[in-house]
Amino acid sequence: MQISNEGRKNIGTRDLVETALLIALVFIATRFINIRLPIASSGGLVHLGNTMLFISAIVFGKKKGALAGAFGMGLFDLLSEWAMWAPFTFIVRGIMGYIIGSIAWSNNKKGNSVLTNVFAIIMSGVWMIFGYYVTEIILYGNYIQPLASVPGNITQIVVGLIIGVPVAKVVKKYIR
Repeated sequence: MQISNEGRKNIGTRDLVETALLIALVFIATRFINIRLPIASSGGLVHLGNTMLFISAIVFGKKKGALAGAFGMGLFDLLSEWAMWAPFTFIVRGIMGYIIGSIAWSNNKKGNSVLTNVFAIIMSGVWMIFGYYVTEIILYGNYIQPLASVPGNITQIVVGLIIGVPVAKVVKKYIR
């Protein structure tokens, strides 16, 4: 008996390796390149995982960007004191990567338009702030306390944007 692959796109070895490497880079940038914020301001981290997520989605598109963000940062949460955040991070960061890749690659731009990339990151940042606000409401049962995390989240987005957009532009020159 044969199973038809009609309508399916085969996933090649190169796609698997690139995706695995992007997941690893997001994880490493989140785990090892971070600054812990004081609990009074938000209790979280400002890390360069966002930068790698932004680069992944701009350079490789929405699918690889979504997988890199979801698995890279979700794995970080699972292996740290933020394990209870992992399912939420998986969703929030996966959707972030998908948003960035979708916008950056829209209208045949393929991640080559700096203005479109900046817009994509801003839109994904709005989603991140909303997603983590809702997450904190669920986890902490409070509508006011999550507002303290907004400045830290904005900082992560801005730092990721400032570093990620120029790096993605350079990387795109060397990736076919």
